[in-house]
Amino acid sequence: MMKKKLPLPHNALTLAGIIITMGIVYGDIGTSPLYVMKAILSASRGTIEPDFILGAISCIIWTLTLQTTVKYVMITLRADNRGEGGILALYALVRKRKKWLFAVAIIGGSALLADGVITPSITIVSAVEGLQLAYPHIPIIPVALLIVALLFLIQQFGTTAIGRSFGPMMAIWFGMLAFLGIVQLIQLPMVLKSFNPYYAVHLLYHYPHGFLLLGAVFLCTTGAEALYSDLGHCGINNIRVSWIFVKATLILNYLGQGAWILMQHKEGNLIPNPFFAIMPSWFLILGVLISTAAAVIASQALISGSYTIISEAIQLNFWPKVRISYPTTRKGQMYIYSINWLLFAAVVIVILMFQTSSNMEAAYGLAITITMLMTTLLMVHYLMKIKRKRWMIILFLTVYFTIEGSFMAANLAKFIHGGWFTILLAGLIAFVMYVWQRGRRIKNQFTRFVKIADHVNTIKDISQDVSIQKYATNLVYITHADYPTDIETKILYSICNKKPKRADTYWLLHVHITDEPHTMEYSVDKIIPGVLMRVEFRLGFKVQPRINLFFKHVLEELVADSEINLESGYPSLRKHHIPADFHYIIIRRIQNYDFDFPAFEQFVMDVYRWLTKMSTSDIRAYGLDTSNVVEERVPFVIETGKRNILKRVV
Repeated sequence: MMKKKLPLPHNALTLAGIIITMGIVYGDIGTSPLYVMKAILSASRGTIEPDFILGAISCIIWTLTLQTTVKYVMITLRADNRGEGGILALYALVRKRKKWLFAVAIIGGSALLADGVITPSITIVSAVEGLQLAYPHIPIIPVALLIVALLFLIQQFGTTAIGRSFGPMMAIWFGMLAFLGIVQLIQLPMVLKSFNPYYAVHLLYHYPHGFLLLGAVFLCTTGAEALYSDLGHCGINNIRVSWIFVKATLILNYLGQGAWILMQHKEGNLIPNPFFAIMPSWFLILGVLISTAAAVIASQALISGSYTIISEAIQLNFWPKVRISYPTTRKGQMYIYSINWLLFAAVVIVILMFQTSSNMEAAYGLAITITMLMTTLLMVHYLMKIKRKRWMIILFLTVYFTIEGSFMAANLAKFIHGGWFTILLAGLIAFVMYVWQRGRRIKNQFTRFVKIADHVNTIKDISQDVSIQKYATNLVYITHADYPTDIETKILYSICNKKPKRADTYWLLHVHITDEPHTMEYSVDKIIPGVLMRVEFRLGFKVQPRINLFFKHVLEELVADSEINLESGYPSLRKHHIPADFHYIIIRRIQNYDFDFPAFEQFVMDVYRWLTKMSTSDIRAYGLDTSNVVEERVPFVIETGKRNILKRVV
């Protein structure tokens, strides 16, 4: 028996879809004009002249074109996993090609999570700093921290209500970017020369330290990965069409800032952040408020994206199980308590440590270049999987390793000025992911499987042996055996040896996480009809394994099809149509301390054990009723059969 539910990608192109997409996808890349030109001026070392500004804007235009438009919008968005995108969804598509690709996914996912800490910090602080133009004595840090605290506080209540305003608000934001840029561009149209890539090449090769400016230029495309990550929320067509508008407004604003810089340079009156300086004085307060709203939306997008990455990482066995709640009925909206407050603490540390957006620019960009490089590697394997021509794959790899490698080299120059923080943060996240994945692999090496057929009679006899006290009418085990013909020795040990457990029916539940995101299927194998049943759940890596709920659904359908009878086996209870009882047993494998691993593996297992204590138990992760669940512990040595061999002497 099999039930299947596969939602289709929502690629319908609609005006509402485009507006919603602007509110979900473009928060990070859309708020980059707040600080990109300011960062370029800071890195210019006093070099302000037409060729320099034209070269800087040309670098921005062609970065947005080659990196965002060509790589992500035109190529990477095609690598959809049943409508879902993101580096972990891409990994799920190609993980069977090479075992070592898990390391690529871990590095890329960790760097993306680290970026989720810097983005709220720099965007909110940059927006609030604009107030200093009108109110020089306003305390930036307290105001920024207050906004951050409120933002993280409301996550637990869901953001559906305010989320409805994100799209229209970002549409206003992008309209403002275009308007402010056009006003300045009209006064100095010569900045349109920056569309010529000559100026970008001239800047990189002829200006002192021109190559290092790429670290500041790269900030204009830091949100490109979000276009791919949010594919499942918006659909490829809505992203592609909305990007045309978004890219145009971004470029217009950068052109306008460049025009203003050149005009002000002539007058010798250069203000540090040209983004706010191009605003008319009467519009400044409103402009800052709109900028702050856009910064909050960008931060919200990164927070929600972090939840999504963690939930996918849990299903792919890259992260410890943590409690996930769903504060609203809106599809895909989740809240992860532990991640929310860890992110909050990290953002507060960043704001207090770096104080100004200028200082944060040094920490920004380095981590996301790593994510982009890892995405490129995974994309190469995806292109190989779908059998693209070899020359196309080589061209893609060469072009984007060159571009992203250059950005990486330029950003490394900022390592000691703040880049170390994001690398440290990404390294810690990657370490947790590696230990969790490696620890599970070590444990799995000690899991032994035997053929169920060899033990059918034993299980049947125990079920019918009235001399054994009845343990439960229905006894349920979670099995990790991938094949219906197999069973773990630890389950047999629990049934037969530890304390013989008689039950009318034994159930084996197996959860298989598929490479597709939304798979919801099950099948039932009647190994011993009425005595030993196995239920196979095939769930997508974005589906939460609510086993208690899913198993209840399976039982209801089996009863409806007259395949089983769930009335109690006790006559007094059956007389009143009381359903049969169910009892779950969760078996934890633990290290027996008369058994030692090699030094490195022992270190991994020690950290893994600590992470296990900090994570949510299988009972809670599977949504089981704690009143009828027993957790048993089985040491590794029982599963492997390893013993110290003693020699008898006379």
